[in-house]
Amino acid sequence: MRKKIKIAIAIVMSVVALWGAAQRPRQPDLHWQAPAQAAAQPNPLANQPQTEVGGRKLFRRLCSSCHGPAGAGIGQAPNLQSFDTQVQTDGTLFWKITNGNLDRGMPSFANLPGLERWQLVLHLRHLEEPAKGH
Repeated sequence: MRKKIKIAIAIVMSVVALWGAAQRPRQPDLHWQAPAQAAAQPNPLANQPQTEVGGRKLFRRLCSSCHGPAGAGIGQAPNLQSFDTQVQTDGTLFWKITNGNLDRGMPSFANLPGLERWQLVLHLRHLEEPAKGH
């Protein structure tokens, strides 16, 4: 009987520890910075907001398993609706999507055509809206 109680306590403690780790805010990677030239790149689709629909479809297929369907983040994946993400330039977001950050679990999407990566950037801009209550 004591062995079962010890096992049950160990399981509960493990679950609580894992839950606590998942609740800690994710610290940004201060070393994952786009070069100035990449950060300054404008989005060539910025004046074509209708192309965001394609970005939404790509996001659902490629990104939502980690960032959630609304981009709020799952587990340690960052909240893409957050101020920290939304203040980054389009060029920076494009660079991050292109290059990834394997140390943090973000794969590179360099294999996607450039315009599809720009569509993802457009979609990321739309993620801010639900966070503001729109």
